[in-house]
Amino acid sequence: MNGERLKITIVGPAHPYRGGLAAIMETMAREYSSRGHQVEILTFTLQYPGFLFPGKSQTVDTPPPGDLSIERAVSTIDPLSWIKVGRRLRRQRPDIVLMKYWTPFMAPCFGTIARIARKNGHTKVLCQIDNVEPHERHLVDKPLNRYFLNSVDGFVYMSEQVHRELAAYTSAPALFSPHPMFENFGTHVDRDEACRELGIDPSDRYALFFGLIRDYKGLDTLLEAWSRFRRQGHKLIVAGEFYASREKYIELIKREQLEDDVILHDFFVADDRVRLYFSAADCVVLPYKSATQSGVTQIAYNFCTPMIVTDVGGLSEIVPDAEVGYVCPPTVDGVYDSLCRIYEGDTLDRFARRIETERRRFSWAAMCDRIEELYDTVQKR
Repeated sequence: MNGERLKITIVGPAHPYRGGLAAIMETMAREYSSRGHQVEILTFTLQYPGFLFPGKSQTVDTPPPGDLSIERAVSTIDPLSWIKVGRRLRRQRPDIVLMKYWTPFMAPCFGTIARIARKNGHTKVLCQIDNVEPHERHLVDKPLNRYFLNSVDGFVYMSEQVHRELAAYTSAPALFSPHPMFENFGTHVDRDEACRELGIDPSDRYALFFGLIRDYKGLDTLLEAWSRFRRQGHKLIVAGEFYASREKYIELIKREQLEDDVILHDFFVADDRVRLYFSAADCVVLPYKSATQSGVTQIAYNFCTPMIVTDVGGLSEIVPDAEVGYVCPPTVDGVYDSLCRIYEGDTLDRFARRIETERRRFSWAAMCDRIEELYDTVQKR
């Protein structure tokens, strides 16, 4: 980059929208601002219409961050706003328009903005891509993906599965960078204090399932494995809002007689309380049936919490087996066996110590370096 000061516009989730995607874009904006680049974020006036959003709220009530320039400008269901934002970017001529892509639902909006912005012959549209093919498939996914992916100059992907899927749509440059570690949730707190804050018994041991509850995340697999694993003084915390049928999982808990074994915190966990769950837990379990990567592993790295993950998507690329956790088949037997193994001897302590070393490769600086490298690449094409 040779010290060049860039004008960067980020288009995607940010305050007041909640969750990991907003945290990612805000963190990247801060990193680029700290490098002296001029950065603004254009976020949504409407992200999802109510009938498509299974949660209770899409936004938070906290004040906007004072260190970032965030403007609500994009409605995902209003083509006039796409055209308006696209023309604005075409006129303002940022060097980079940086987008986050995770679902084909965003394709018409983002693809239209990108196409219009690039018409100035100067702006490069870059994308940090989470998923190509969504976890829940629909007939319109491929044409929507095609529309957006072919409007982008270059991609940074976070798993080889995404890279393979991306190659079926576009030959645009694509560089790998692992999902950075989430540092915005703070630092580890005393375990007894965390347990008291959560209203749970510090004398018990806890495994954690964390995040929005969707069927592909395999909570049913974990519950069935836990019914076999159950031990005196060991409990499973399920912390996250249901984006799938709550009744199905409640029935499973009852059928397996897990009412006394499972602590259900079925609500969206605010950012300032995430650290309590990861500080109280011995380990976090991701029993996913399908995946590309997961932000939950990067929260675990931040708190040095050992992990059990299933061998799907890119999870095994992020969690070295038998070093910071266990990688197992996405089956009840696989998860059960890993639960037994992780509670043997000094395994948890050994994994936690190893995480302190392994986590160094998941920096935001490295991700932003990679995007700048991608910008240099597409400029030369």
